[in-house]
Amino acid sequence: MRTDGRKHDELRPIKITPGYLHHPTGSVLIECGLTRVICSATVANEVPPWMRAQKIKGGWITAEYQLLPTSTHERVKRERKGVSGRTQEIQRLIGRSLRASCDLSKLEGKTIYIDCDVLDADGGTRCASISGAMVALKIAVNKLLVNGSIKEDPIINNIAAVSVGVIDDTAILDLCYSEDCGAEVDMNIIMTDKNEFVEIQGTAEWKTFTRNKMNEMLDIAEKGINNIFKVQEDVI
Repeated sequence: MRTDGRKHDELRPIKITPGYLHHPTGSVLIECGLTRVICSATVANEVPPWMRAQKIKGGWITAEYQLLPTSTHERVKRERKGVSGRTQEIQRLIGRSLRASCDLSKLEGKTIYIDCDVLDADGGTRCASISGAMVALKIAVNKLLVNGSIKEDPIINNIAAVSVGVIDDTAILDLCYSEDCGAEVDMNIIMTDKNEFVEIQGTAEWKTFTRNKMNEMLDIAEKGINNIFKVQEDVI
């Protein structure tokens, strides 16, 4: 039994509130236990310079991620002079994941900017950001279809993400901060609703792990992600 009473393969309570911000084309507040992230999708009629230079048709999706100063136990300094390596790695992960959900050729000269701002961090912020941003992206795309800004729906996959790990040789799902700090193995899994992997990030923090243990983690991750898909679908 875990400190919060969950079973080893049980998610924290998840809540997604759509339309959380007034100005973005799409936005949500996602809450995974005590982790809370605002995810928004803003549409601009532009594409990156490299796409124009190479005369690539379609559009683009890119992401930014930020821990707000009071989101953690100790105040986080604002990244005024450039983002940290951790922040850069996470926002690239979010961007890659969201691009895997779309046929970019159908975005017709548009860039969708995904912003993920962490209000409270209690573990799994990158996974919560991806799962929440997917809903914000869907809301934005639906608005583009309704107002005729794009002709076809570019969404080809639903995307969700969850963390898994190993503590005391037991595979556990959706680690909170205290579990993450002490985990022997830490892994983030991003999947489509076709049961295909977008990305697997796994590290032996304190102890190496076997192929069988990895399979255990992948199994409970798939179960958890399928439950996240249900929450996302209920919102849309």
